[in-house]
Amino acid sequence: MGRTSDARNKILDAAATLIEQRGYSALGVAEICATAGVPKGSFYYFFESKQALARAVIDEHWVAQRRQWEQLLGTEHDPLRRLRDLFVATEDIQRVGQQNSGVVAGCLFGNLALELSNQTEEIRGRLQEIFEEQITLIEKVVVEAKERGLAGPSVDVREAARSIVAQIEGRVLLAKLLNDPTQLQTLWRNCLDLLQVPPEARTTID
Repeated sequence: MGRTSDARNKILDAAATLIEQRGYSALGVAEICATAGVPKGSFYYFFESKQALARAVIDEHWVAQRRQWEQLLGTEHDPLRRLRDLFVATEDIQRVGQQNSGVVAGCLFGNLALELSNQTEEIRGRLQEIFEEQITLIEKVVVEAKERGLAGPSVDVREAARSIVAQIEGRVLLAKLLNDPTQLQTLWRNCLDLLQVPPEARTTID
């Protein structure tokens, strides 16, 4: 059981790395297995198709990312600080990726959404679910900020959370295009403006 589980994890890790570097469509099963160091037959033991593998990669990545988001957004810090911590962590991930590979890899979910959303309904649907979960996680923090007077009273919390997720994705995409993680540094100021944070609240966090 341990060996089979290890082989599956190797395939998942190899696929995640290759998708991050080159995208999904250009990859073949043979290349994934060669990178993973497992026989090609192992692939079909665990996955019925390359699409099934992509779905597994997405799910595995979301498990890890959701854990990180919940940790960052669930601390004892005030809600605005938690959002800022999320932005900093997002930039750090892209910076480390650039240091390791020479390029900003971007967001796995965003990359696949651009590449596959008009081709594969199953993948598109799963990515939609993940983005909605991200929006819900941020919405909870925005609700708390509004309740504590740290966000403007007229802020629509769901739409604000949706806009924050969209800004994260857009800035990560720009960072990937320009190979420049510092493109994410505007997220914080944009978020303050979006949430109509009063000046006195801004000074306590800056």
